[in-house]
Amino acid sequence: MAAYKTIAARAEAEIVEKKSRFIGQIAPVATEEEALAFITEVKAAHRMARHNVYAYVLRGGRVRYTDDGEPAKTAGMPTLEAIQHAGLEDVAVVVTRYFGGILLGTGGLVRAYTDATKAAIEAADIVTVSVCVDIILEAPYSLYEQLCRVAEACGAKLRESDFAENVLLTFRMLDGTQPPFLEKLTELTRGQSEIIVTAPFDAAF
Repeated sequence: MAAYKTIAARAEAEIVEKKSRFIGQIAPVATEEEALAFITEVKAAHRMARHNVYAYVLRGGRVRYTDDGEPAKTAGMPTLEAIQHAGLEDVAVVVTRYFGGILLGTGGLVRAYTDATKAAIEAADIVTVSVCVDIILEAPYSLYEQLCRVAEACGAKLRESDFAENVLLTFRMLDGTQPPFLEKLTELTRGQSEIIVTAPFDAAF
Protein backbone atom coordinates (compact mmCIF):
# COMPACT_ATOMS: atom_id res chain seq x y z
CA MET A 1 0.00 0.00 0.00
CA ALA A 2 1.30 3.44 -0.90
CA ALA A 3 1.48 5.97 1.93
CA TYR A 4 -1.36 8.49 2.01
CA LYS A 5 -2.26 11.67 3.90
CA THR A 6 -5.29 11.94 6.14
CA ILE A 7 -6.17 13.61 9.46
CA ALA A 8 -5.70 12.27 12.98
CA ALA A 9 -9.01 13.48 14.42
CA ARG A 10 -11.98 15.74 13.80
CA ALA A 11 -11.46 19.47 13.49
CA GLU A 12 -13.64 22.54 13.02
CA ALA A 13 -13.21 26.14 11.90
CA GLU A 14 -15.54 29.02 11.12
CA ILE A 15 -15.39 31.99 8.76
CA VAL A 16 -17.84 34.87 8.24
CA GLU A 17 -18.54 36.25 4.78
CA LYS A 18 -20.96 39.22 4.49
CA LYS A 19 -22.74 38.17 7.69
CA SER A 20 -23.14 34.53 6.56
CA ARG A 21 -21.47 32.05 8.92
CA PHE A 22 -19.64 29.13 7.28
CA ILE A 23 -18.69 26.37 9.73
CA GLY A 24 -16.29 23.79 8.26
CA GLN A 25 -16.04 20.40 9.98
CA ILE A 26 -13.68 17.63 8.88
CA ALA A 27 -13.45 14.03 10.07
CA PRO A 28 -11.33 10.97 9.28
CA VAL A 29 -13.45 8.24 7.67
CA ALA A 30 -12.47 4.79 6.42
CA THR A 31 -15.70 3.85 4.60
CA GLU A 32 -18.66 5.43 2.85
CA GLU A 33 -20.84 4.39 5.80
CA GLU A 34 -18.59 6.34 8.21
CA ALA A 35 -18.66 9.38 5.91
CA LEU A 36 -22.45 9.34 5.68
CA ALA A 37 -22.80 8.85 9.45
CA PHE A 38 -20.61 11.92 10.06
CA ILE A 39 -22.61 13.97 7.55
CA THR A 40 -25.92 12.90 9.15
CA GLU A 41 -24.59 13.81 12.60
CA VAL A 42 -23.52 17.32 11.50
CA LYS A 43 -26.83 17.92 9.70
CA ALA A 44 -28.75 16.90 12.83
CA ALA A 45 -26.69 19.31 14.95
CA HIS A 46 -27.32 22.16 12.47
CA ARG A 47 -30.94 21.55 11.48
CA MET A 48 -31.66 25.29 11.52
CA ALA A 49 -28.91 26.10 9.01
CA ARG A 50 -29.80 27.09 5.46
CA HIS A 51 -27.29 24.67 3.90
CA ASN A 52 -25.12 21.71 4.96
CA VAL A 53 -22.81 21.18 2.02
CA TYR A 54 -20.52 18.12 2.07
CA ALA A 55 -17.79 16.33 0.17
CA TYR A 56 -15.71 13.27 0.91
CA VAL A 57 -12.71 11.51 -0.60
CA LEU A 58 -11.96 7.85 0.08
CA ARG A 59 -8.91 5.84 -0.90
CA GLY A 60 -9.44 4.03 -4.16
CA GLY A 61 -10.86 7.12 -5.83
CA ARG A 62 -14.40 7.17 -4.38
CA VAL A 63 -15.56 10.80 -4.15
CA ARG A 64 -18.94 12.39 -3.58
CA TYR A 65 -20.25 15.89 -2.98
CA THR A 66 -23.49 17.87 -2.83
CA ASP A 67 -24.41 21.57 -3.15
CA ASP A 68 -27.39 21.10 -0.78
CA GLY A 69 -29.50 23.79 -2.43
CA GLU A 70 -26.72 26.23 -3.31
CA PRO A 71 -26.32 27.07 -7.04
CA ALA A 72 -24.66 24.21 -8.97
CA LYS A 73 -20.87 23.93 -8.58
CA THR A 74 -20.63 26.83 -6.08
CA ALA A 75 -20.41 24.74 -2.90
CA GLY A 76 -19.85 20.96 -3.05
CA MET A 77 -17.32 21.10 -5.88
CA PRO A 78 -15.15 23.83 -4.24
CA THR A 79 -15.27 21.85 -0.98
CA LEU A 80 -14.15 18.69 -2.79
CA GLU A 81 -11.41 20.53 -4.69
CA ALA A 82 -10.01 22.02 -1.46
CA ILE A 83 -9.74 18.48 0.00
CA GLN A 84 -8.05 17.18 -3.15
CA HIS A 85 -5.71 20.18 -3.33
CA ALA A 86 -4.55 19.37 0.22
CA GLY A 87 -3.83 15.79 -0.96
CA LEU A 88 -6.06 14.22 1.69
CA GLU A 89 -7.85 10.87 1.48
CA ASP A 90 -10.26 9.06 3.80
CA VAL A 91 -11.79 12.34 4.98
CA ALA A 92 -15.25 13.91 4.93
CA VAL A 93 -16.03 17.63 5.18
CA VAL A 94 -19.33 19.33 5.96
CA VAL A 95 -19.60 23.11 5.57
CA THR A 96 -22.67 24.51 7.33
CA ARG A 97 -23.97 27.91 6.21
CA TYR A 98 -26.13 30.16 8.33
CA PHE A 99 -27.44 32.76 5.87
CA GLY A 100 -26.70 36.36 6.88
CA GLY A 101 -29.22 38.05 4.60
CA ILE A 102 -26.76 39.22 1.93
CA LEU A 103 -26.42 37.30 -1.36
CA LEU A 104 -22.81 36.41 -2.16
CA GLY A 105 -23.08 35.62 -5.85
CA THR A 106 -21.50 32.55 -7.44
CA GLY A 107 -17.90 33.78 -7.07
CA GLY A 108 -18.47 34.73 -3.44
CA LEU A 109 -19.98 31.33 -2.65
CA VAL A 110 -17.10 29.44 -4.29
CA ARG A 111 -14.62 31.51 -2.29
CA ALA A 112 -16.49 31.09 0.99
CA TYR A 113 -16.90 27.31 0.73
CA THR A 114 -13.28 26.92 -0.36
CA ASP A 115 -12.03 29.08 2.52
CA ALA A 116 -14.20 27.31 5.13
CA THR A 117 -12.89 23.93 3.96
CA LYS A 118 -9.29 25.16 3.98
CA ALA A 119 -9.76 26.57 7.49
CA ALA A 120 -11.06 23.20 8.74
CA ILE A 121 -8.11 21.40 7.11
CA GLU A 122 -5.66 23.87 8.68
CA ALA A 123 -7.24 23.23 12.09
CA ALA A 124 -6.72 19.47 11.68
CA ASP A 125 -3.63 17.42 12.49
CA ILE A 126 -2.52 16.00 9.12
CA VAL A 127 -0.75 12.63 9.29
CA THR A 128 0.86 10.30 6.77
CA VAL A 129 -0.35 6.71 7.04
CA SER A 130 2.07 3.99 5.91
CA VAL A 131 2.51 0.24 6.30
CA CYS A 132 4.43 -0.23 9.54
CA VAL A 133 5.66 -2.95 11.88
CA ASP A 134 6.26 -2.87 15.62
CA ILE A 135 9.43 -4.47 17.00
CA ILE A 136 9.24 -5.58 20.61
CA LEU A 137 12.07 -6.78 22.83
CA GLU A 138 13.08 -7.03 26.47
CA ALA A 139 16.60 -5.92 27.38
CA PRO A 140 18.70 -4.95 30.41
CA TYR A 141 18.58 -1.31 31.56
CA SER A 142 22.26 -0.95 30.69
CA LEU A 143 21.41 -1.24 26.97
CA TYR A 144 18.48 1.21 26.99
CA GLU A 145 20.29 4.30 25.70
CA GLN A 146 22.27 2.35 23.12
CA LEU A 147 19.11 0.69 21.82
CA CYS A 148 17.39 4.08 21.48
CA ARG A 149 20.37 5.51 19.56
CA VAL A 150 20.47 2.52 17.19
CA ALA A 151 16.71 2.80 16.66
CA GLU A 152 16.96 6.46 15.73
CA ALA A 153 19.83 5.77 13.32
CA CYS A 154 17.77 3.03 11.63
CA GLY A 155 14.59 5.13 11.31
CA ALA A 156 12.63 3.42 14.10
CA LYS A 157 10.56 5.39 16.63
CA LEU A 158 10.23 4.39 20.28
CA ARG A 159 6.53 3.85 20.98
CA GLU A 160 6.60 2.41 24.52
CA SER A 161 9.08 1.60 27.25
CA ASP A 162 7.94 -0.44 30.22
CA PHE A 163 10.45 -0.50 33.07
CA ALA A 164 10.25 -3.59 35.26
CA GLU A 165 13.00 -6.12 36.04
CA ASN A 166 14.28 -5.35 32.56
CA VAL A 167 12.98 -2.77 30.11
CA LEU A 168 10.35 -3.81 27.56
CA LEU A 169 10.69 -1.70 24.43
CA THR A 170 8.35 -1.26 21.48
CA PHE A 171 9.70 0.42 18.35
CA ARG A 172 7.75 1.30 15.19
CA MET A 173 9.17 1.60 11.69
CA LEU A 174 8.19 1.39 8.04
CA ASP A 175 7.67 -2.18 6.86
CA GLY A 176 10.60 -3.30 4.71
CA THR A 177 13.17 -1.13 6.50
CA GLN A 178 13.60 -3.41 9.53
CA PRO A 179 16.42 -5.88 8.51
CA PRO A 180 19.40 -3.60 9.42
CA PHE A 181 17.73 -2.67 12.72
CA LEU A 182 17.04 -6.31 13.60
CA GLU A 183 20.66 -7.18 12.83
CA LYS A 184 21.93 -4.42 15.14
CA LEU A 185 19.49 -5.42 17.90
CA THR A 186 20.78 -9.00 17.77
CA GLU A 187 24.39 -7.74 17.94
CA LEU A 188 23.70 -5.42 20.87
CA THR A 189 21.79 -8.01 22.90
CA ARG A 190 24.21 -10.76 21.81
CA GLY A 191 21.21 -12.82 20.76
CA GLN A 192 20.03 -13.04 24.38
CA SER A 193 16.74 -11.14 23.83
CA GLU A 194 13.72 -12.50 22.00
CA ILE A 195 12.81 -10.00 19.27
CA ILE A 196 9.18 -9.97 18.13
CA VAL A 197 8.17 -8.38 14.82
CA THR A 198 4.44 -7.82 14.39
CA ALA A 199 2.51 -8.39 11.18
CA PRO A 200 2.44 -5.25 8.98
CA PHE A 201 -0.38 -2.77 9.67
CA ASP A 202 -1.47 0.73 8.61
CA ALA A 203 -0.43 3.49 11.00
CA ALA A 204 0.49 7.15 11.07
CA PHE A 205 4.26 7.40 10.81
